[in-house]
Amino acid sequence: MTVEEIIKNGQQVYKKTKLMTDNPLSYCPGCGHGTAHRITMEVVEELGIEENTIGVAPVGCSVLAYEFMNIDMQQAAHGRAPAVATAISRLWPKKVVFTYQGDGDLAAIGTAETIHACNRGENIVIIFVNNGIYGMTGGQMAPTTLPGMASSTSPYGRDVERMGNPLRMTELVAQLPGTYSVSRHSVHTPANVRKAKKAIKQAFENAIAKKGTQFVEIVSNCNSGWKMTPVKSNEWMADNMFPYYPLGDIKVDGKLVEK
Repeated sequence: MTVEEIIKNGQQVYKKTKLMTDNPLSYCPGCGHGTAHRITMEVVEELGIEENTIGVAPVGCSVLAYEFMNIDMQQAAHGRAPAVATAISRLWPKKVVFTYQGDGDLAAIGTAETIHACNRGENIVIIFVNNGIYGMTGGQMAPTTLPGMASSTSPYGRDVERMGNPLRMTELVAQLPGTYSVSRHSVHTPANVRKAKKAIKQAFENAIAKKGTQFVEIVSNCNSGWKMTPVKSNEWMADNMFPYYPLGDIKVDGKLVEK
């Protein structure tokens, strides 16, 4: 059936989730945050847990999540979302708790909170958006900035000898005994959006079943920080980010996936 026939017959093929507010998204056009927000809230609605879910958003672009996610949200200090989520989960063990964090937050100032929460196996879902840069504050080099990748603080590219290697947080937390499911996805094509949503849904189902820490990385673009058009930034991401941060499952049902 063609799109024209669907419209003519009045068939509804998509409906906005009620768990996204009507506030206009303030993210840069082409940014992956909006899609990541939407599929997360679709999962919460589909599972029927909106009255029982609490999200934690720290500092960075992710701090805006509470403007758009129509559920109970708690803001956290920079990097402290896993610690705040730990407190909420322990105080209200029947709640489903998740964090929504960027790479400058989770993999820099929040590294300790992330590592220890995952190592303890806190019953939370961590959604980690990695665009390889500090997007909100001017495009500075982040722990996840690629070798040779330019930023406002590494205009000639990241020099590994002086600046160190990028941090693969997802592979790192997968080694910890407290993590149950760990995967990496993207939201730049419809097929990838479906895969990312499936991973987030599985993570929330595991959290409901009290299976420990669930970690979902979403590799995204930052077209304004990268100084590219949205289309070009997605192409650059596929050509450069994915080889260093390969998509797919890393840990399933508490066991590392053999490559």
